[in-house]
Amino acid sequence: MDKIVIVGGRKLKGEVEISGAKNSALPIMAATLLAEEESIIENVPDLRDIHTMIRLLRALGAKAQYDNGRVVVRPGKNIKPIAPYKLVSTMRASVCVLGPLLARTGSAQVSLPGGCVIGPRPIDLHLKGLEGLGAEIDVQHGYVNAQAKKKLRGHDIYLGGSFGSSVLATDNVMMAAVLSQGTTQIESAACEPEVVDLARFLKKMGAKISGEGSPRIEIEGVKKLRGAHYAIIPDRIEAATYIFSAAMTAGDVLVKKMEPSHQNAVIDKLTLSGVRLQKSKNSIRVRRTGKLRPVDVTTLPYPGFPTDLQAQMMALMAVTPGISVITEKIYPDRFMHVSELNRMGSKIFIEGSSAIVHGVKHLSGAPVMASDLRASAALVIAGLVAEGTTEVHRVYHLDRGYEKLETKFTSLGASIHRERE
Repeated sequence: MDKIVIVGGRKLKGEVEISGAKNSALPIMAATLLAEEESIIENVPDLRDIHTMIRLLRALGAKAQYDNGRVVVRPGKNIKPIAPYKLVSTMRASVCVLGPLLARTGSAQVSLPGGCVIGPRPIDLHLKGLEGLGAEIDVQHGYVNAQAKKKLRGHDIYLGGSFGSSVLATDNVMMAAVLSQGTTQIESAACEPEVVDLARFLKKMGAKISGEGSPRIEIEGVKKLRGAHYAIIPDRIEAATYIFSAAMTAGDVLVKKMEPSHQNAVIDKLTLSGVRLQKSKNSIRVRRTGKLRPVDVTTLPYPGFPTDLQAQMMALMAVTPGISVITEKIYPDRFMHVSELNRMGSKIFIEGSSAIVHGVKHLSGAPVMASDLRASAALVIAGLVAEGTTEVHRVYHLDRGYEKLETKFTSLGASIHRERE
């Protein structure tokens, strides 16, 4: 097992390029199962989760390989409808093979998913949506068993949940609906850019979809899809993490090969906090020369402030004079990083689904433990400004979502490296 060692106190300066979006790549890789022909996906990051999905596709009978940012999948005719526990339990996004398997083979046996421990994340909306299309679903012995005894049929489906819409549920229903008979209307669909990216890929395969990016998506089922060649969007969460790191260190960083329009909520909050951000076509320059100001943040579904940036925002507010309140509306239990930030000298108190952050003058380097992917990133950027040395343990979480993290930070002037435990 590895750890990341950071010596804080250096201002970040320079340029950094953003990798492809993991949260787009995984459902798009699953969507290749909807056709027999080869699909080629470009701009895919070299991450642990990507290679887990490659192994899952192979377990389902497809030929799949990754090479230098390109994934090639050849599903063929004989897809196996069983997604085993050993693979699905390690990565929550594995559940997005459920819709494609059901649409393509008429049945699916998929283990209940695993992944980061950030609170309960049930898949009831996935099952509700697929049942609306005519699937019969039974959950037993840790597996979802889905059958379509007759061809799936289009239907009006409402996917609103207790904490808003669900990205992966929208993905699963959309992928199942493209090969259904008739028309499907998804109400309260997720609006995230990754959902739009999946819809665009499906349309390149021959699907008929409209309304992606809005709360209502319409799908007109087709009889067959074909393979497609597609490049996925940049990772907006990775881009924002580097934006936060530049703000944390009072640096000057140009974040390149990204989509600025995906960062509007982040730009709004950082501008209020005193950070200067200059947008260009495919980049944002981040500069901070003065003191930070406290701001309150509430996580919401897109286009609101992302839950996947809550921990990074908390790290920034931890060194911001004054008091800020960060409220988590998507996963109310997603505060496992608070105790670790407090080990570094922050003053953060939990009250229900909110964190009250009392800014301190400085953080102190300390050994800390990563609990999930985004918490790991928050601890790293906290280490960049902490006095002394910070050791972040359990960095296998980081390897699920950040490509070449140490290399990119080193190129910006950070003192950061990886060691074996």
